[in-house]
Amino acid sequence: MNFTPILLAYKSLFAQKTRAVLTILGVSIGIAVVIAIMAAGRGLDHMVMGQLEIYSPNTISVEVKIPSTKQASNENAMGQSMGITITTLDEKDLDDVSRHPNIVAAYGWQVGQAAVKYGDTTKITMLMGEGYNLQEVEKFELTAGRMYTKEEEDAQAQVGILGSATKKTLFGDDDAVGKTIYLKGKAFRVIGVAKERGATFGMDMDSIVLMPTKTLQKKILGIDYYHNIIAKAKDRALIDSTVEDIKEIIRDNHDITNPDKDDFAVNTMQEAADMLSSVVNGLTLLLVALVCVSLAVGGVGIMNIMYVSVTERTFEIGLRKAVGAKSKDILWQFLSEAVLLTLSGGLVGIILGVLLALLIYFIATYFKFSWVFSVPISSIVLAVGFSGVVGLIFGLYPAKKAASLDPIEALRRE
Repeated sequence: MNFTPILLAYKSLFAQKTRAVLTILGVSIGIAVVIAIMAAGRGLDHMVMGQLEIYSPNTISVEVKIPSTKQASNENAMGQSMGITITTLDEKDLDDVSRHPNIVAAYGWQVGQAAVKYGDTTKITMLMGEGYNLQEVEKFELTAGRMYTKEEEDAQAQVGILGSATKKTLFGDDDAVGKTIYLKGKAFRVIGVAKERGATFGMDMDSIVLMPTKTLQKKILGIDYYHNIIAKAKDRALIDSTVEDIKEIIRDNHDITNPDKDDFAVNTMQEAADMLSSVVNGLTLLLVALVCVSLAVGGVGIMNIMYVSVTERTFEIGLRKAVGAKSKDILWQFLSEAVLLTLSGGLVGIILGVLLALLIYFIATYFKFSWVFSVPISSIVLAVGFSGVVGLIFGLYPAKKAASLDPIEALRRE
């Protein structure tokens, strides 16, 4: 194999170091962004799937929504965020869902916010109301104390379980179980401390106070409705029919005859996982496609630079041809320059992309997201392959132009 064109290409690029470095930088930034986006996509997918792992595939969620809107629509999301409150999901719905033969356990879920106080320390905290049978439906562990009982929930007992961060803020390294905290001036006895859980869909699950749903409803919020009902199916094979049964139960309770007017939505965790995974993958592919367009634009820049290089080195090309260099030698020299530029940009881009992905990982974990640092091999293959192809495609025309120069005409231009 003749390495002369490659050596000549290297010497030519070295002679124009500033131009070569700027060209390499332009390519490498695009490659780095591709790698970082694909790594971030994998981290985001891991975070979303990890957050859903607290629920089993048998979990069914009944969530309120604005009638005549779709659950995943902008109208529903914007309406609820702007203060539209749906108050129709209540205790009767929970009781009827719980009695379904394929439901093992179900509980009502509600959320609020208040200042929690212990001694001289006060902290604004998320309050979460969940059922006494929480551990029958999802993964929830305690590092100290116990879960509240059905009797305590029915009696609206003023008891609470602290998230790990809330416990640390209020009690430091001291034991929290058995101590009394105050919420809206009401005394609550701490009966447990939850195991660290991190962030779930933007909520810090460690900076919470967990209590019986009825206690949160009646003693803190002064309401009698739920935001969600979370249930667990006994037989996964029957989960689709169970979902349809639950829809009919709640429609009957809410006097709804037209499904388009539903003020609730029923989903399984598997549906949620599939939907979220599709959204993450689609978003990642879209961003990668946009960056690849920018790489193609960078390829046009490489072609322009190579074209200028051919124009500047017309005499050199003519001289080489005059002393015996063939057209294919000139072609391979300039083509090698273009490929060397883009491959160098690809290699630099890989390093920058890995560092950028690592930075994203550190930022995500700092904010307690369950992130994973993983650079897909496919992103590196794409980076190197795409950079090489860009070099070949956009370096071919200037290389052919250089190879086709007439040596006599080229020497005259000097």
